[in-house]
Amino acid sequence: MQYLRSFKLASESDELNFVLSPAGSMHDMECYSSLGGYPFQIFPRKELEYLEFAPVTIIYGGNGSGKSTLLNIIAEKTGIRRTAPFNNTPFFEHYLDYCEYESYTGSLRMPRDSEIITSDGVFDFLLDVRAVNEGVDNVRTSLMEEFYELREDCKKNGWNISSLEEYDELKRRNDARKKKNTASQYAVKRMRARDIVGKSNGESAYLYFTERIKSDALYLLDEPENSLSARLQGELAQFIEDSARFYRCQFIISTHSPFLLSIKGARIYDLDSCPAQVKRWTELENVCAYRDLFEKHRNEF
Repeated sequence: MQYLRSFKLASESDELNFVLSPAGSMHDMECYSSLGGYPFQIFPRKELEYLEFAPVTIIYGGNGSGKSTLLNIIAEKTGIRRTAPFNNTPFFEHYLDYCEYESYTGSLRMPRDSEIITSDGVFDFLLDVRAVNEGVDNVRTSLMEEFYELREDCKKNGWNISSLEEYDELKRRNDARKKKNTASQYAVKRMRARDIVGKSNGESAYLYFTERIKSDALYLLDEPENSLSARLQGELAQFIEDSARFYRCQFIISTHSPFLLSIKGARIYDLDSCPAQVKRWTELENVCAYRDLFEKHRNEF
């Protein structure tokens, strides 16, 4: 299933018109100069103005090529949900005024669950997981400390904890303590239910993607391979391929990962070439570097 058919970026003449417009006054242009006019001045030099999308479209390019910027532009123009802030400037809204997009349904509204998932969003989630994990451990430690404290109090009064009523007293005190815990009870319960505790960063990140991505929606993924092992990158690639094929999802992905680049039927825009153009994954510089490395060490396999 496809929702977004095409996207038009600001052209070189559009950017010149902005410079000459009232919005590009002398005051604004001083700011423009200091900020580099971001996100202006990026895509005209790549001769990239128009993109057509497939069920899985991949934006490929080196650091500073503009692939993450492109995802943010698409996300902001289409109005889909995001959970993490991005590198914004006073010129972003001006730039979006020159952008246009076309959907397959004719409506400019994307499906309800559509979302951009960025590296910052995943990183924030991993930090939350770490905090929750530490919170869970602190609950266990505090419980034992309170148990020993209560037991000592009991001994001083000449009695032992030997009944359910006495246990309930310990539980009541523990529940009161948990309400003061800085970790949200809801978050702890949710993480336990999802079996996050004890997982590695990569496993948690993979689970984050598989939990966030539902059916019937458009998803923009910014370098989702971060934190993932080669095995998990392969599993994520298969999950994306299956979600597009069987669960009516559409994906636009920025990535260097050969596992994701090799997704069957993906349309790949190479932002390292000028003009930027659609290429096969086997033609990309990053993939060829891996090929050459393995070919060099063929005898060692």
